[in-house]
Amino acid sequence: MSYCEAAPGHPDHGPYHDREYGFPARDDAVLFERLILEINQAGLSWLTILRKRPAFKMAYAGFDVAAVARFDDRDRARLLADAGIIRNRLKVDAAIENARRLLEIIDSHGSFADWLDAHHPLSKEWWVKLFKKTFRFTGGEITGEFLMSLGYLPGAHVESCPVYVRVLKKRPPWHTASAT
Repeated sequence: MSYCEAAPGHPDHGPYHDREYGFPARDDAVLFERLILEINQAGLSWLTILRKRPAFKMAYAGFDVAAVARFDDRDRARLLADAGIIRNRLKVDAAIENARRLLEIIDSHGSFADWLDAHHPLSKEWWVKLFKKTFRFTGGEITGEFLMSLGYLPGAHVESCPVYVRVLKKRPPWHTASAT
């Protein structure tokens, strides 16, 4: 069963599917949030992550990249003790280190979205290589889902899904590249 068949009407999956999944986003905090959530989903269900989303937002300073980049050992200990989020040292360390790397990207490209645009279009294979070189804890599934969830790779919605047409109206990068 596809996500487009399973999500509608579900109290957690439904709103995410209908309003966020596959839609392009430009805001650094939104992109950073999605990266943190995708990293934390590894080995777990997406439902678990969606239900913990408010706690992640609070724990990670509203996904403010600069604030998270300043996290220190005290913050790391606080995160590892926070039952509201995923308490995995590798994932916590990746979030903090990735915020630091994102600050460099923002400094050099203006924004995370501009950095993504500068590399688009790439195949999933090349995106994975780039993400592994640039970020921590980003393998094939994490990178693929991150990019698909933001419209850089196709496949978030099946063509028969009513949301598919709404996503296309927002001109996701994967569709814009294929239309040119």
